[in-house]
Amino acid sequence: MSGHSKWSSIKHKKGARDAKRGKLFTKLIKEITIAARLGGGDINANPRLRTAVLTARQQSMPNDNIDRAIKKGTGELGGGQLEQIVYEGYGAGGVAVIIDVFTDNRNRVVAELRFILSRHGGNLGESGCVAWMFKKRGVISVEKGAADEDKLIELALDAGADDVLSEEDGYQVMTAPEKFQTVRDAIEKAGIAMVGAEITMMPENTVKVSGRAAEQVLKMMEELEDHDDVQSVSSNFDIDDEVMAQFSAA
Repeated sequence: MSGHSKWSSIKHKKGARDAKRGKLFTKLIKEITIAARLGGGDINANPRLRTAVLTARQQSMPNDNIDRAIKKGTGELGGGQLEQIVYEGYGAGGVAVIIDVFTDNRNRVVAELRFILSRHGGNLGESGCVAWMFKKRGVISVEKGAADEDKLIELALDAGADDVLSEEDGYQVMTAPEKFQTVRDAIEKAGIAMVGAEITMMPENTVKVSGRAAEQVLKMMEELEDHDDVQSVSSNFDIDDEVMAQFSAA
């Protein structure tokens, strides 16, 4: 399993903790706002907004919060103007990092991201320095006990998925970006619970890191994910399962 998939699994396990801290709601509200701003407030006509709203509802976000976020995005409500920015850089051991940010203060966030990367053995790079190492993919996560493996594979492939990866505690359904919503809708219609669904940047190749570098990479990833303005982080690290498990349990 790639480092990105391992990290996705850790993120979902820590989701309940993040929700209690309010971090998850903050990120979801920003995604809804940006989606509404870019594609309008009609869920049926805006696939990105529909995905964001479905994800928010899965996390038990109140409808009032969702409605306010949509109206803020369409301009019906005031508020600071959010800007979507993608930063690229490197972590310890030379791993590549792509950071997707929604912020109302570009100068502040770039300084904070530079600090986070540098304190964990990495650095920010120029635009385009690592993006070529990644490919945009849809990833839908399903817990092991939520579906029969053969049924899920048949369902997902029939709906247009590229592959279904079986992992220790769940399945990762992989899709092309344009097939993501169709596959997600098919899984939802079948009554199969999803623990996560996103369009993200997946690495084409991975970089093996261990020891001190592995620890620095995982701490960097957690701190970046924990930043209020960071929506998602992608990296091409490959770290042994035992190290990932220890970090997840910490």
